[in-house]
Amino acid sequence: MEPVYARLAPHETVAQTVERLRALAKIAFVTYGYVVDQAGRLRGLITMRDLLLADDDRTLESIMLREVFALEPHMPLSDAMKLVLNRHYPVYPVCDADGTLLGLVRGYAMFEEQAIEITAQVGTTFGVEKEERLATPIGQSFKYRHPWLQLNLLTAFAAGAVVAIFQDTVDRLVILAMFLPVLAGQSGNTGCQALAVTLRGMTLGELQHGKGRALVAKEAWLGFYNGSLTGLIAALGMLGVALYQGNANGVALAVVVWMALVGACAVSGICGAMIPLTLKRMGLDPATASSIFLTTATDVVSMGLLLGLATLLVR
Repeated sequence: MEPVYARLAPHETVAQTVERLRALAKIAFVTYGYVVDQAGRLRGLITMRDLLLADDDRTLESIMLREVFALEPHMPLSDAMKLVLNRHYPVYPVCDADGTLLGLVRGYAMFEEQAIEITAQVGTTFGVEKEERLATPIGQSFKYRHPWLQLNLLTAFAAGAVVAIFQDTVDRLVILAMFLPVLAGQSGNTGCQALAVTLRGMTLGELQHGKGRALVAKEAWLGFYNGSLTGLIAALGMLGVALYQGNANGVALAVVVWMALVGACAVSGICGAMIPLTLKRMGLDPATASSIFLTTATDVVSMGLLLGLATLLVR
């Protein structure tokens, strides 16, 4: 926010205002003149065009624009951007609840800050702090990143524990090990798609209050449809590998792969939408390390479904 230099009184004439603005223009970049009362409350706005065309003896009160759009000082940048998106004014006044003019915010400054926020969002999903830049010293970058990697390591143990639980099944059906990364990768990508769309909708203000449940349901069905089709290809791959190796359980293993991929993709879609919604409800940044939590959920679910279904269906 910048200070307001062109504070004008309603009774000032056009000639007096022009003389004042000539002096102000030598020390500040003046776009509009702001008419305020004795208490400092914003009453109107004067454009340079109106000053140029008005008679010298007219008062500012007679030519000012009375319905002035203003921002609030404690308004989050994302909320302010939604309000100015279709206005495209070069400068926006900032007023408190009483209408007192506190300062100015230039449109280009708001868009620059928003661009920084958007570029930082990609990093925060993977645990990179918003403050980190290319020029950040290596020691500071290490402090920013390492705690999240430790968290990622702990969550990775959860996926490893799932494999350990079904160790007997893995020993008996080694062929399943070939398809563990297939399911983890496919379900992970499905979840990342849902996560990206959800974060984009939250950033642009498209996600209205009470619409979270509909979004989660949509992503669940998208995961089901995508998992059904990609699961067919994966099941054919499992059947082909099983027949090549002479495994008598080829058909059962193919069914297991298809069912596991359908279930994993559906759950991944749900997680991709619910994780940022949950973080926001908890008062946290929805993008903060959401990819780490999503990866853990998709790995645990995909591996658990594949090995669990194989344990139940393949004897």
